[in-house]
Amino acid sequence: MVDYNGRMGSVYAAGRGMQPAEVRRWTSAFATYLPQRRPLDVLDLGSGTGRLSPGLAEEFQGRVYGVEPSDRMREAAQLHPRVTYLSGSAEQIPLPEASVDAVLMFLSFHHFPDQLQALREVHRVLRPGGVALLRSQFSDVMPDLFWYEYFPSARAVDAAMYLSIGEVKALATEAGLVPDEDVVRITAEEPRTFSESYQRLSHRAFSTFEYLSEDEVVPGFERFASDAEQDPDRLMPVYSATMLVLRRPS
Repeated sequence: MVDYNGRMGSVYAAGRGMQPAEVRRWTSAFATYLPQRRPLDVLDLGSGTGRLSPGLAEEFQGRVYGVEPSDRMREAAQLHPRVTYLSGSAEQIPLPEASVDAVLMFLSFHHFPDQLQALREVHRVLRPGGVALLRSQFSDVMPDLFWYEYFPSARAVDAAMYLSIGEVKALATEAGLVPDEDVVRITAEEPRTFSESYQRLSHRAFSTFEYLSEDEVVPGFERFASDAEQDPDRLMPVYSATMLVLRRPS
């Protein structure tokens, strides 16, 4: 398990931060799948450094609860008058039953030790008719990230972290949630140059790097840096993100 109170907690904001325009693109995309009425109360489950929590408050105009087990990540979280950060886990969410209109799990689901119990908790805290947005990778639709070429084991390491779409849907159904049939694809990330991509990845703020050996990581970053230095301004690919929409029946 990745220790977000350790090294990862100290580098996450630098390596995984989002510009305001990118946050707005994400929250606008989320709004497509949520009720049009305002305000909506939202749970950001596994909120980390709160990179999306204030944007959720602005987009949906209600209360946002960022639940995050890492003290270090919560201490670095972005403040907002309608955002409350809470210590807690996905398996035991510190909110009352039927207390939010929406739950966002943004690249956090694969970190939950008991994913079925987490989805049962999501069902519990959602109001009837509420929606959970599960933004994740899935083992059967993994993106072909350009930087995998520098770290030969990374693709397999990433794929092993995630369940397939069918497996996640089955867990959601068992928890009482109803998955939409189709997987949503969202393109919201900023295009970055080769140099910017190297600088961002060099913080090793992706959990992938916690599972790779230094014998692979060090020479990989040396080749990455050399290539980025030779062609710094080349724009790198932008990958579409995958998301499942899960609904609590009315």
